[in-house]
Amino acid sequence: MKQNIFRRKTVENILKEAAAGHTDAHGLSSMNKVLGVRDLTFMGIAAIVGAGIFSTIGKASFDGGPGIVLLFLFVSVACGFSALCYAEFASMVPVSGSAYTYSYVAFGEVIAWIIGWDLLMEYAIGNIAVAISWSDYFTSLLNGFGIHIPDYLTMDYWTAKDMLSPEAKAAWLNAPAFGNFKIICDLPAFLITVVITWVIYIGIKESKRSTNAMVILKMAIILLVLVAGAFYVHPSNWAPFLPNGISGVLTGTSAVFFSYIGFDAISTTAEECRNPQRDLPKAMFNSLIICTVVYVLIALVLTGMVSYKQLNVGDPLAFVFSALHNKYADYIAGVVSVSAVIATASVLLVFQLGQPRIWMSMSRDGLLPPIFARIHLKYKTPSFSTILTGVLVGVPALFLNLQVVVALTSVGTLFAFVLVCGGIIRLQQQRKKATHLKGADIITEHGEKELVPESKFKIIYINSKWIIPLLFITAMVLFLKYYPGGIEAFFNFKDDKGIVAWHVIREKVPYLLFTAVFAYTAFLSFIRSFSLIPVLGFLCCTYLLCESGTSNWERFLIWLVIGLLIYFAYGIKKSRLANKE
Repeated sequence: MKQNIFRRKTVENILKEAAAGHTDAHGLSSMNKVLGVRDLTFMGIAAIVGAGIFSTIGKASFDGGPGIVLLFLFVSVACGFSALCYAEFASMVPVSGSAYTYSYVAFGEVIAWIIGWDLLMEYAIGNIAVAISWSDYFTSLLNGFGIHIPDYLTMDYWTAKDMLSPEAKAAWLNAPAFGNFKIICDLPAFLITVVITWVIYIGIKESKRSTNAMVILKMAIILLVLVAGAFYVHPSNWAPFLPNGISGVLTGTSAVFFSYIGFDAISTTAEECRNPQRDLPKAMFNSLIICTVVYVLIALVLTGMVSYKQLNVGDPLAFVFSALHNKYADYIAGVVSVSAVIATASVLLVFQLGQPRIWMSMSRDGLLPPIFARIHLKYKTPSFSTILTGVLVGVPALFLNLQVVVALTSVGTLFAFVLVCGGIIRLQQQRKKATHLKGADIITEHGEKELVPESKFKIIYINSKWIIPLLFITAMVLFLKYYPGGIEAFFNFKDDKGIVAWHVIREKVPYLLFTAVFAYTAFLSFIRSFSLIPVLGFLCCTYLLCESGTSNWERFLIWLVIGLLIYFAYGIKKSRLANKE
């Protein structure tokens, strides 16, 4: 029988399966429903306020100057549009799985598999980045107390081999070796992953309490930094506001967006919420608003205290106080270092919490082996998936480089956001079609009748018929006017020697694709009157994908190809839907 790779799951079936507990090959079990709005908001803050504010904001400020606040605002707006789409889906499908489950409802199985496979990469790579960042802060903190871990046990092999810093050179020269191979790894990154995995394994209550405590402490420290730093702000440091132009600001896209992906993680805990349809949307908006205000204020204080040229450091919050050279500022710098250790640990906890629950959802659907959905009878957590997540994060964290994994995480997250926004557009069109057919919630697709999913939280409808085409025309006019050299320069694919070169074409391909997508979306918005908010979320995240770097896209596409090979070799045959047909 011919397989339908676009078969979709109804919300009714998803809810029935979750209620029945299709989670364990050895028996039925359910998860503890203990999370409320406050807990979920704290989880969102825990995931968002972490490595970004304590580490990557420094490099982003160095590239963009004080104008980096514009990028934070732009990214927060893009995430806000996406968060509205996530909120509608979370209210519609209150089960674990996040964008994977949402895509199964909106687009069908193969797209759900793609986004599920993408989310596995996003969380795993993101967790590795956070573990590495935690290790950097932890070793710096220990050094402040006179405790020194050998350099070859605190960094990855390739960083040490390049010997671009005194620490890296010392690690390379002093590392023990077997023949020509030197033993160099980031041991603290591995150990924190083990500890966090243990906390998550023993229960959601323990994870909740740990998260809440860490969030309260780190937000208190950030408030201290803002209040104390305000006394040392020199407005002259904010000029020029855009020293490297808009292009300099956009250079920090991956780093800044990495700071915002936390609200996606809390959607994976839907089955552990007391009232997910009400609480998840509230928590998403609460955490996003609070964190946007914090990021903008921190960026203004950092770039006001010192010149943006000095901020290309790994610990910018501690650095700006150390640069003041007085005992009170030094004390604050020490407190910031302690807070950074706690903050990055809380991010790792929330991200590690999310990935096993996505695996669990995919296993329920038959796309992964049943063991991935096994729920521990005592702790009520996805036991096997949690342990496997710890292994897949902890071991690579021993060896990988921070900058590479941050950029790759952003690509995966943006891709998920694009599909979630697109899913809401699709479902809205289905509801409109159902109304025209006068069949209440009934539509007809592929010769079958099915219910159109409804949600308790719905995005307000604003007709994009004229707005999106006008935005497209405006964008094209601005591009033609301000692009250096005009349109001829953009379509010039020759290198400095006047020869058409692939590396020149390669860097412009994402923007050409975005232009085509923008034009097609404007056309569809005009003829079908799409809802404005999900369309804006779709376009904003698609544009941010262009700014994520061609090499990251290439790595991401390789990952997706591997995933599709696994799907056609295993998932398509074992799918629960396929076995029902």
